[in-house]
Amino acid sequence: MLKGKTAIITGASRGIGAGIAKKFASEGANVALIYSGNKEKAEAVKAELSGVKAEIYQCDVANFDACKETVLKITEDFGGVDILVNNAGITRDNLLIAMSDEEFSAVIDTNLKGCFNMIKACGRNFVRRKYGKIINLSSISGLRGIAGQANYSASKAGVIALTKVTAKEFAGKNVCCNAIAPGFIETDMTKELPNRDEYIETIPLRRAGTPEDVANLAAFLADDISDYITGEVIRIDGGLAM
Repeated sequence: MLKGKTAIITGASRGIGAGIAKKFASEGANVALIYSGNKEKAEAVKAELSGVKAEIYQCDVANFDACKETVLKITEDFGGVDILVNNAGITRDNLLIAMSDEEFSAVIDTNLKGCFNMIKACGRNFVRRKYGKIINLSSISGLRGIAGQANYSASKAGVIALTKVTAKEFAGKNVCCNAIAPGFIETDMTKELPNRDEYIETIPLRRAGTPEDVANLAAFLADDISDYITGEVIRIDGGLAM
C-alpha cells in the first residue's frame, strides 16, 4: 500500500504514465502528474483519481531549470516527495544512416537527460528524508537494440546505466532506484506500428502488454515491500527478450 506517500510521475497524461498514476492513487498515494503538452489529457487523468490529492504540472523534462522549478513547486504543494517515476519518453524512429541530429538529440534529451534532470531535482529531498523510491522506465530496446531506433535504444540503455549509478550513490541514504523494461505495450505510441499483429505473434505470451501490467510492477517497486531491491532492471515483455 502507498497510502500517505507522494509520487511524481512524468509523462502522466497518457499510456503507461496514466496507468501508473491510476494504480498509485488506488493504493492511496497522492500524485503529481507531469505533462509536456496536452493539458486536457492531463486534466482527464486527474479527474479519474479520487480519494487522494492530485495536481497537474506542465514541464519539459529535457529542461534542467524547468525540472528544478517544478519539483520545488510540487514539494511546496505536497510537503515532500517519496516516489519518482521517470516515464516521459518520445520516439523519432529512423535508420541510423538517415537519422538527423535533431531526431537523435530530441530523444536523448527527453528520455535520458530527462531522467537525470528529475533525479537531480528530487535527489536532495530524498537524501534529506533518508527515504525514496526512484523508478525509471527503460525498454527492451535498451537491452537488445532495435533496428531503426538508434536514438531510442541508446537512450533506454543509458537509462539502465543511470539507474545503476543512482542506486549505488543513493543506497546509503535508504533510497532505492530500479528500472522497468517494457516490451510491446498497448499505448498511443504502438497503435500505429506497421506489422503490429505479426510482431505480437513473436511474443511468447501471444499478447501485447497493457499500461496496467506495467503499473502493477511500478506499484510493487514503489511499495515498502520492495525495500531490499535496488539497481535492478525488470523486464515486463511477455517473454519477448528472454
